[in-house]
Amino acid sequence: MSEQLPIPAIPLTGLTVLITGATGGLGKGIALRFACAGANIVLHHRASPQIASEFAETLQEFGKSPLVVSGDIRDETACRDVVAAAVNEFGHLDALINNAGIQPVAPLEGMTVADWETVVNTNLSGTFAMTQAAASEMKSSGRGGSITHIASVEASLPAPSHAHYAASKAGVIMHARAAALELGPHNIRVNSISPGLIDRGDLAETWPQGRESWLAAAPLGRTGTPGDIGDACVFLASPLARWISGHDLVVDGGMSAVPAW
Repeated sequence: MSEQLPIPAIPLTGLTVLITGATGGLGKGIALRFACAGANIVLHHRASPQIASEFAETLQEFGKSPLVVSGDIRDETACRDVVAAAVNEFGHLDALINNAGIQPVAPLEGMTVADWETVVNTNLSGTFAMTQAAASEMKSSGRGGSITHIASVEASLPAPSHAHYAASKAGVIMHARAAALELGPHNIRVNSISPGLIDRGDLAETWPQGRESWLAAAPLGRTGTPGDIGDACVFLASPLARWISGHDLVVDGGMSAVPAW
């Protein structure tokens, strides 16, 4: 992997974490951080079995044998099956990272209802369905747990041609807060993370203008990496965050502090 992996400051040996959308750049970065911390890893994908299998082999370098599961998070039965597979393999589920999502570009005027529903059903409804399935297991086990939604800074500052995406991520943040309210009595914490601009390694080629604009304004002088988000996920799933729930953690290198004038 091109990103340097630090020695984990938070050991999570014995903890089982399920990461949805684990075959994408962000999902892989999150999984790597949990592997560094010694957690049991469940890698979810929808339709990328080869990528998932190859990545699982990479994680075995950390002395772990990840479980690879597939399923459409828009389907409630599939979500329950994914959670059940994780429990059958490791005996319990302690953390869920709702990372799976899509980010298409479509101007508002030309957007169809089908375009809108595709994004909202994946990013928001899928997050709801996975949360419901995981929470049911965490509640019945009596162990409690941690659920983290991957939202976006676009939830409060939308980009052009991202109306469906921005609205879905705003919904994700509010869903985390609502779920935290209802699941707290069962010792289940629910939070969200809002990443800023993340470079998965190809941003200089795919969006040079946006990257340069970000770098010119960012207080910390760089774009984010998948590992930056992974570290935040590890923290929220750890005992160090035991009294944090219903919170949106913005991980953007300070960009939210930059004035617009």
